Amino acid sequence: MTKKLADEIQRRRTFAIISHPDAGKTTLTEKLLYHGGAIHEAGEVKGKATAKAATSDWMSMEQERGISITSSVMQYEYRGKHVNLLDTPGHKDFSEDTYRTLTAADSAVMLIDVAKGVEAQTKKLYEVCRYRHLPIFTFVNKVDREGKVPLELMDEVESTLKMSCYPITWPIGIGSRFYGLYHRHEKRVYASKMLNGELHTEDYAVSDFNDPILDEKVEPDVLAEFREEVELVDATMENLAPEDVLSGKVSPLTWGSAKYDYGVTNFMDIFESYAPGPVPRKSFGEDLDPCSKDFSGFVFKVQANMDKRHRDRVAYIRICSGKFERGMKVKHMRLGREIRLAYSNQFFADERVTLDEAYAGDIVGVNDTGNLRVGDNVTTGKKVAFGAIPRFSPEFFAKIRLQDMGKKKHLEKALRQFSEEGSIQLFMQPSVGWQDPIIGVVGELQFEVMLHRMQEEYNISVKLERTSHSVARWPRTKEGEAYTGEIKGSMLNVVDMYDEKVVLLEKEWDLNWAERENPDVVFATSIQPTR
Repeated sequence: MTKKLADEIQRRRTFAIISHPDAGKTTLTEKLLYHGGAIHEAGEVKGKATAKAATSDWMSMEQERGISITSSVMQYEYRGKHVNLLDTPGHKDFSEDTYRTLTAADSAVMLIDVAKGVEAQTKKLYEVCRYRHLPIFTFVNKVDREGKVPLELMDEVESTLKMSCYPITWPIGIGSRFYGLYHRHEKRVYASKMLNGELHTEDYAVSDFNDPILDEKVEPDVLAEFREEVELVDATMENLAPEDVLSGKVSPLTWGSAKYDYGVTNFMDIFESYAPGPVPRKSFGEDLDPCSKDFSGFVFKVQANMDKRHRDRVAYIRICSGKFERGMKVKHMRLGREIRLAYSNQFFADERVTLDEAYAGDIVGVNDTGNLRVGDNVTTGKKVAFGAIPRFSPEFFAKIRLQDMGKKKHLEKALRQFSEEGSIQLFMQPSVGWQDPIIGVVGELQFEVMLHRMQEEYNISVKLERTSHSVARWPRTKEGEAYTGEIKGSMLNVVDMYDEKVVLLEKEWDLNWAERENPDVVFATSIQPTR
């Protein structure tokens, strides 16, 4: 590979933002795009029809609700780096989409509300990042509001997540007593204050946190607390080693307010300095060098109808090695044949620009007629297999009742597309097939999104009829193969969209009974499709 191509690959940075709902994730995303020059006006999501919709929330339901429902991909340039930002849903009902998206990231930004600390969804997503050994950057948000004492909050993060934090910036006061941020490495204060409804900012150099200039600018009690905290931090913290960040052992910690743009550029500078470029991906147990001359990648997301006028279907490919070129032919590992990636795009939420080339670390969207599924691998070189992107067990189930039977074919197409996206899972009883499919979802809000999209994208009115099931399991042998024998117990035998056998049960008690009565069967909660 030429030096030019290697340089392009090495300047890529691809990360996802993870947080609990309402921690300010979409607002932070807007500010990052604004400072990266990708947008000229940062919009704040307020959940009202009259509010300016956030750039990353392109679906109409997202704009109405003020929440992120589907993952978005955006790009910006910052200090010579080409950054791919993966904005993920924070709501637990869409966690499966977030888990899939995290497989495409090389690092993660964990956003924490200063008042609420580590919340349930943040903890779950952190565990996924830790399992994948992703470097994590922590941003404590909303310092303009009353919140927890900084030292106590940092201790909570470390003790709850079993992760070491290294604070690079530190707040001078919190909430109404917030005066700014002290940058421990730069020995500089970034002061911010709302006065008469206007934001006033300045920054100035200091010798250290004891510099007398602070006595002139900060009220005594706030300054005393700040100096006591930073003195303790400085005394107990060793220098930040880049290798500890890259291994996920230590998380650089910064503070700020995405809403008022406090500390966002400080964070961006720190991220640019420590975040990894494209990392080697495991293929058949070996590391594949991102700078390999051969193109390779995997599909981590499929989205239908981003452009409703054309009923398009877009497959998002994370490039793992080499260079992508529009129109190139690639080997499709699952299908065992060549396909052409003819129509390729770079996305900015729902906006798209034709993309002629991209590099390892980038995300490219390709228009697809149905060849590509989540988890598929493509390459121009030798065979690759980048590991499983599992499907998770649904917990809520329903049947569809169509209002206009003349639209039965339209309904079948919609359900197939939603299933291929991974937003729902479809189960059929072998005896009736498409006559009476069962829909399974991980979170109840997914039902609402499905009904909304059916009406908006397909003009289909349907009603849901909830079933009594609450458990789905894939029966496997001890060796992980599909179990084909008889299974004792009260359950409904169905197949999924990949013709894998699935059992649906009403209660956890039924599952416990089935496990006792069928000792040779493993009732798997998630599997990687084999077809």
